Amino acid sequence: MKYATEIIAIFVFLTAGAAQADSMRESVLRTRAMETGLVRTEAVLPPISEPKSNAGRLLFESTELSLNRQTSCQTCHLDRFSSADGIPNAIGTGGDGEGIVRAEGEGDIVPRNTLPLWGRGSIGFDRFFWDGKVDGTIEPVHSQFGDTPPSNDPLTVAVHLPIVEIREMISDAREADELRTETVSSAARVFEQIESRVREHDGLSTALNAAYEISSSDISIIHITDAIAQFVRDRFRLHDTKFHEFVFEQIPLEPEELAGGLLFYGKGRCSACHNGPFFSDLEFHAIPFGQAGFGKNGFGVDYGRYNVTLNAEDIYKFRTPPLFNVTLTAPYSHSGNTYDLADAIRAHTDPLSVVSLEDLSAVGRVEFYKRLRAWSSDGNFEVALDQAEIDALAAFLGTLEFEDAEAPISSPN
Repeated sequence: MKYATEIIAIFVFLTAGAAQADSMRESVLRTRAMETGLVRTEAVLPPISEPKSNAGRLLFESTELSLNRQTSCQTCHLDRFSSADGIPNAIGTGGDGEGIVRAEGEGDIVPRNTLPLWGRGSIGFDRFFWDGKVDGTIEPVHSQFGDTPPSNDPLTVAVHLPIVEIREMISDAREADELRTETVSSAARVFEQIESRVREHDGLSTALNAAYEISSSDISIIHITDAIAQFVRDRFRLHDTKFHEFVFEQIPLEPEELAGGLLFYGKGRCSACHNGPFFSDLEFHAIPFGQAGFGKNGFGVDYGRYNVTLNAEDIYKFRTPPLFNVTLTAPYSHSGNTYDLADAIRAHTDPLSVVSLEDLSAVGRVEFYKRLRAWSSDGNFEVALDQAEIDALAAFLGTLEFEDAEAPISSPN
């Protein structure tokens, strides 16, 4: 009996010690998350006009915004794929179907991966696209419109651009010849055509008339793009995740999720870039992912941020992607070359393990070596992670999901 009592006492002591250790680990993770900018999602939600959002939904779904009426905003931002499109490079005009079916067709390829829309336009989210070509941290808003942006709202400015992007919403055919100058004046001619269509479309014009208290003849591209921006802010607003509940409501994580969170904010150094309320610093970093497709600069090359700034220090850099619902929005990277989340994590710290150099052309290998050089200059990536640690990080990223009430019940195949 004496020995049994002693064994029970030791068991209780060890159990209490383990519980105390877990409590300390949880406390460290909560503290670190808040120190690096995590807040409740309601703190970054902007005010929404419901009538404008409703009008924006109709415009978001309408092919009237495409010069040849082939694509809409929704073409590449599908509920089925958690506001992305499920394929490496977007397929714009000439495409048919969704997901892999669309990729197997003969549509025009947009040479970058479609970014999800979660949190876009939230308070503080002011840099848009992989290369940050619309930047609200600069006054006036920096964009391809130069010194005369159409709005002081960077999301509204960003909405203007797909409408005049060749291959995205303008077919890469003869109709685009006069637009290849990519001048503001050529874009204005497209906008004039879109304005005319929307004014004559009963459903779209009626919704805009009510939302902005204007007549059909007064509808302009700024009403159209502002309404879409309102819809994006509304439809793709952020919601609290399991991790938010852990941090702010003390709801526990699973052991592997907890371990992954500690790696994310500790040894893995993920939070050096993936921080703040969006799990992104909205800055630009070079990760040597493989290049899928012909690339923004052609011949399998994409110079990323350099295309915007022409600063040699920005070559191969891309904006840090936010991580909400990241487990639902594969494939990953600017070129969408990675479908497996674990491989996407691994590419940050051990890129040679996820690239087959023998499958690359001579030019492709040289480009990859250049990306490696840009990556190696950032000390945050000097980390060795084993498979168990990568699996734990992937499990933690699963805690950044939230339920989308408007998504279809069946999962994508």
